[in-house]
Amino acid sequence: MQESNLIKSTQQPNYNAVTVQPMRDELTSVGCKELLTPEDVDKALGRNDDKTILVVINSVCGCSAGSGRPGVMMALQNSIIPNELYTLFGGMEKDAIDRYRSKYLPNHQASSPHIALFRNGEPVAIFKRSDIDGHTAERIASQLVAIFNKECRNKGPSISAEDFENVTQGKYGCHTDPAKH
Repeated sequence: MQESNLIKSTQQPNYNAVTVQPMRDELTSVGCKELLTPEDVDKALGRNDDKTILVVINSVCGCSAGSGRPGVMMALQNSIIPNELYTLFGGMEKDAIDRYRSKYLPNHQASSPHIALFRNGEPVAIFKRSDIDGHTAERIASQLVAIFNKECRNKGPSISAEDFENVTQGKYGCHTDPAKH
């Protein structure tokens, strides 16, 4: 394998990559791109182009599975969404997480899971763990949609309603037509 294809990390992940893959897949299936290195983080957030950028720090915890990821997935079915969608996985891409937190959120307490909307490298809205844990996916989705409607201009949804149904299979109560269920 060529060295240029290797992900260089100075810190070992906390979790088995196979174990977290289904959790990663939930967000990537709705259009989030993974930020795996500090350079990826800078490329995504270190711009001044007025685009809105959603960043989700994914996690193995129950509040991420029960409300964080599903809330984000549902919110991305809105007719207005951020220009770009990204995710990092807490405990996995530690160097990327460190860059994200130290450079783009220096005055905010670290949190996993975590959802933030940025414009020009600056946070516009932040949901830390305490804003996710104990809240329903529907409430988180509703709060994100309100922020998207105020701050974003990109046409949504991130994937079609049909693809969303196929991806979620009604999981977490994430479905586009509650009357069908």
